[in-house]
Amino acid sequence: MSRVYNFSAGPSMLPLEVLEKAQKEMTEYGTAGMSVMEMSHRSADFKAIIDDAEALVRELMNVPDNYKVLFLQGGGSTQFAMIPMNLAAKNKKADYVITGQWAKKAAAEAEKFITVNKVASSADKTFSYIPKLDKSKFSPDADYFYICYNNTIYGTRYTKLPETDAVLVADISSCVMSEVIDVTKFGLLFAGAQKNLGPAGVTLVIVREDLIGETLDGTPTMLDYKIHADNGSMYNTPPTYAIYILKLVLEWIKEKGGVAALQKLNEEKAKILYDFLDSSELFKGTVVPEDRSLMNVPFVTGSDELDAKFVKEAKAAGLVNLKGHRTVGGMRASIYNAMPKEGVIKLVEFMKKFEEENK
Repeated sequence: MSRVYNFSAGPSMLPLEVLEKAQKEMTEYGTAGMSVMEMSHRSADFKAIIDDAEALVRELMNVPDNYKVLFLQGGGSTQFAMIPMNLAAKNKKADYVITGQWAKKAAAEAEKFITVNKVASSADKTFSYIPKLDKSKFSPDADYFYICYNNTIYGTRYTKLPETDAVLVADISSCVMSEVIDVTKFGLLFAGAQKNLGPAGVTLVIVREDLIGETLDGTPTMLDYKIHADNGSMYNTPPTYAIYILKLVLEWIKEKGGVAALQKLNEEKAKILYDFLDSSELFKGTVVPEDRSLMNVPFVTGSDELDAKFVKEAKAAGLVNLKGHRTVGGMRASIYNAMPKEGVIKLVEFMKKFEEENK
């Protein structure tokens, strides 16, 4: 069977060059005589892998020296607890903007440990926009201000950051390295790898040094950023193979010209799809134009029956995982870094054909 165009929201498609390199190194990495999967995390070979991965993150995202780069386990969802435990020891308060399921879950988890002030929400219109913020609703003594930068399920994205005096924290799981982000605007950034960085199993955390070291009482050792920072992300056995694949993806990003080059390509890919949606008589995008994501594009026909037919026929045509999230319905095309421009063109061609046949 030939490879399909995989529009999954995550785990998502990986660059073919990365998979092929991993295939060649599956049974023996370099001259180690073993696979990375079999390698001790304390070995010189793996130390070089994780060090290279960190160096590439710093280079590609212009991470300053006063930030720690961590490779952790537990997915983005564990960060929902780690962030308040590590960043809110002073006032035990934080501001959250609710722009989708993941921000909603993050706030609910934080409420187990601290006072959460939900400063705005777009739930009234199924999270189809980024809400405007009223600074009078911000907490003057918030330890941090939390946003989900790109909303995977609902297809919205911040184009302007909140203006807050609090430490800005962002979930960038579905947009990491898809566009240039100024790390210095944030106290902490985190991303589950399974969308733009690699396979599931490792989570990237970039945190400013001065924010770590003081935790809420009772914070478990494994949920303390300083423990991981002091031990080079190897306090316990890290997800070694996932970190290795992440390193290969970072090398691929660098070979493609870096984040700025990929952002340009991602903008071109998104424009192809959004331009068609705006001109189509059958398909409609669900997000207000000014807040549209470059990575996740939800759309509908207005008919559950037609939506199901589209997903089925698209799969037969080699365009897979286009079914939308249950809270939105319809379809969703996730067009991450690894999705080639040709894949988006093929999707639009299929959509045009489907529209002609289902007038």
